[in-house]
Amino acid sequence: MTRYRIEVPEADLVDLRRRLAATRWPDAQTVPDWSQGVPLGYLRELCDYWERGYDWRACEARLNAIPQLRIPVDGLGIHLLHARSPHPDALPLVLTHGWPGSVVEFLKVIGPLTDPAAHGGDPADAFHVVCPSLPGYGFSDQPGRTGWGIRRIAAAWAELMARLGYHRYGAQGGDWGTSVTTCLAELDAGHLAGIHLTPPLAAPDPSTYDDLTEAERATLEALEHAQRWEDGYSVQQATRPQTLGYGLVDSPAGLCGWIVEKLRAWSDCGGDPETVFTRDEMLDNVTLYWLTGTAASSARLYWESIREVQSWFTSATPDPVDVPTGCAVFPKELPRPSRRWAQRRFPDIRRWSEPARGGHFAAFEQPEIFVDEVRAFFRLVR
Repeated sequence: MTRYRIEVPEADLVDLRRRLAATRWPDAQTVPDWSQGVPLGYLRELCDYWERGYDWRACEARLNAIPQLRIPVDGLGIHLLHARSPHPDALPLVLTHGWPGSVVEFLKVIGPLTDPAAHGGDPADAFHVVCPSLPGYGFSDQPGRTGWGIRRIAAAWAELMARLGYHRYGAQGGDWGTSVTTCLAELDAGHLAGIHLTPPLAAPDPSTYDDLTEAERATLEALEHAQRWEDGYSVQQATRPQTLGYGLVDSPAGLCGWIVEKLRAWSDCGGDPETVFTRDEMLDNVTLYWLTGTAASSARLYWESIREVQSWFTSATPDPVDVPTGCAVFPKELPRPSRRWAQRRFPDIRRWSEPARGGHFAAFEQPEIFVDEVRAFFRLVR
């Protein structure tokens, strides 16, 4: 267990700017919107700012203001932010990100979660926050062999929390973090106070198809639309992540387009990602992927685990997760299961919430709502 500090060599930033300046751009899309992907004009303007105006050192300083560790677990070095609360009775909480996210997503919520009194909250809601970078993401090691799927990651998180001295803790996750947190509840239930999911992964229940609510019907339509028009990235990453990686690890503009498209499509932004993220915030996340060279290694998690997650949606009798569960289903999230669908997989739902705004990147988009949701659930199980 060693302390860690991010210190990106200046030569890497010079190289990034050089590559951006030398980008070979394609011709423009033939439609006036984003339906063929990120419009040429938007991406060129964003990448021009990335080259000439963006400051990675500001993000680096924000990350380095939080204590960090590198801990070897199951043969792999795991990087994590470890922010202990000043309140001794704080509940340990592990936050798990997904793709195309990173620990950057949680920078706005770590302060309010660890020290609620300093942010107008109740000290009784305090957490010791642990934010690991998934294997193959950020400053964690990139697995050199197959086998690092969601269950192995969950087992690594259980060991990680034990080695940090946390024998009773909570877990929260979105995207791949939802899957890892669900597996953690299956593998380490005896040490978990509860899990909070944004959203729970739960298949539509065919027995309800003759009695669908309006929201359930809309969810089924959204899932069908996503399969036809939105899921190409997942198929590519789940089948040929290595081939994809050559372009994304070599071209910062390509990587930026690949990630920013999802920041727009999956957020509650009304079609303009800069209504919920600043350019610097988007580029903080993209630059973390660029500087660590993790476009291919992060995509391999789809190759490792997407078929297991898909099987959860086809099982007629999903294995129940008995740990107390909190669920927040944001309006622009996908999937958006109903409570009765989720109850089949998570029989002990203690809190169900459908916030008025927000999307896939809840902590990044709506940090205040995210913090309120996490606090409200864990009050029930502390």
